[in-house]
Amino acid sequence: MLNTPAKKTFDPTITISAEFGIFGIPSTEAESQVVLIPVPWEVTTSYGNGASRGPQMVRQASEQVDLFDLEVGKSYEAGYYMRDFPSDLYAKNEKHKGLAQELIGMRTELSNDLEKMDSLAAQVNMACTEMTQWVYEQARSVLQDNKLLGVVGGDHSTPLGAIQAISEQYNGNFGILHLDAHADLRKSYQGFTQSHASIMYNVMNDPRKPQKLVQVGIRDFCEEEYNFIQSRSDIKTFFDISLKRRLLKGETWEALCQDIIKELPQNVYISFDIDGLDPAFCPHTGTPVPGGLSVDQVFFLFNEIYASGRKIIAFDLNEVSSGGLEDSEAEWDGNVGARILYKLCGWLVKCHSN
Repeated sequence: MLNTPAKKTFDPTITISAEFGIFGIPSTEAESQVVLIPVPWEVTTSYGNGASRGPQMVRQASEQVDLFDLEVGKSYEAGYYMRDFPSDLYAKNEKHKGLAQELIGMRTELSNDLEKMDSLAAQVNMACTEMTQWVYEQARSVLQDNKLLGVVGGDHSTPLGAIQAISEQYNGNFGILHLDAHADLRKSYQGFTQSHASIMYNVMNDPRKPQKLVQVGIRDFCEEEYNFIQSRSDIKTFFDISLKRRLLKGETWEALCQDIIKELPQNVYISFDIDGLDPAFCPHTGTPVPGGLSVDQVFFLFNEIYASGRKIIAFDLNEVSSGGLEDSEAEWDGNVGARILYKLCGWLVKCHSN
């Protein structure tokens, strides 16, 4: 009888030695130009689960990425470092995710226990606020050390604190390139004000908001979000259906990229929800939507941003997920996430090398 290999167990709280750092680069934080903050958080997840495992999945898959790259060259020589996985934040995630799911269940069942529902919502919203503050403080420490910042989530609520820190650093003089299947412009969702479905609403209503929000690949949104987009001159959305129509009528992706880039100011923060990709590249992400971008299209867009003379100043990558499976069963998602992260790190370094 053949022995069946044991499944790899997943523990996002494991501290990984710097000797075997992200992408296998043996670099300390002090030696590295790029510092990555892992945020294992998915409290307000509304469909699939496993995004809190994203940072670890990407970290594990990163060792399979060859360091030399035709586009970003030897950017890795600047040093990339991922901070330790925050076990206390992960424990808070597990506790409050349970509370959030209880509230979602009560809403689904049309419960009349409004007092309990209000209490659950308050607890979850407070935990999300504390997570945002933790990310903000982490991001500020990276920026104060004159390092380049990247956030690896977690669900898409995770980068709000980092965007706030970047806005303070640049006095709001930057734009966000938001790659996603969803508009994420809901005022709240399922009772949660810091939901993954509200990240860009919170960003664009913050006193520290950026100059512009440019969304690409959006194909799942409600009427409230559509109306919000139409009401704001500082939001430009390239809906996926419009992009696909132009491509099917014979326009080139290069031409579409130039239209996207024209909407961006000089300084660009990239917020990359992996479900902006075709689900073939991220089958286990929490809320997959048919359609979307290819990895090649995204990499081409990154290259064109750099060629335009604009500067990528920071980024987040989120919603890489196991879908609740063992990490060994969702390796494809981690592999794609790791390769996108590598390009983001490389272009970040190149943009600051000129």
